[in-house]
Amino acid sequence: MFNNILVVCIGNICRSPMAEALLKARAPSGVQVHSAGIGALVNKPADPLAVQLMQARGIDITGHRARQLMPEMVDQAELILVMEEGHQRYIRSVSPAACGKVHTLGKWLEQEIPDPYKKSPEFFASTLALIEQGVNAWSEKLWKRKN
Repeated sequence: MFNNILVVCIGNICRSPMAEALLKARAPSGVQVHSAGIGALVNKPADPLAVQLMQARGIDITGHRARQLMPEMVDQAELILVMEEGHQRYIRSVSPAACGKVHTLGKWLEQEIPDPYKKSPEFFASTLALIEQGVNAWSEKLWKRKN
């Protein structure tokens, strides 16, 4: 079982905080889930639309603050879930040792998760739906249960 999971996107204010929160809600006790961004908007809160959509699901991400992806985060993570294949390639290029532990969140759906930043509420909602599908698929694979 993976005990340290890192979720990565670009700014760490939309996709990865939502995925982090959903994974945390499904993870067994003792599993740590974190998020960071390749080009993080450091210390910025989650996007208001992300906060609103997560609150509608009973999950509070108002305390989230964006973090820059750092080499030690990559080293410490046992599984790294990214939103797009480009993120996967980036992490593998800066940390070749991470190659086997970096996967897309939508891997089991054969789907990338598009960036909703500065897009419509409808686009945000459809992005969150894809994130939920990816989280559910990973949860089933990792923890052998359906969520």
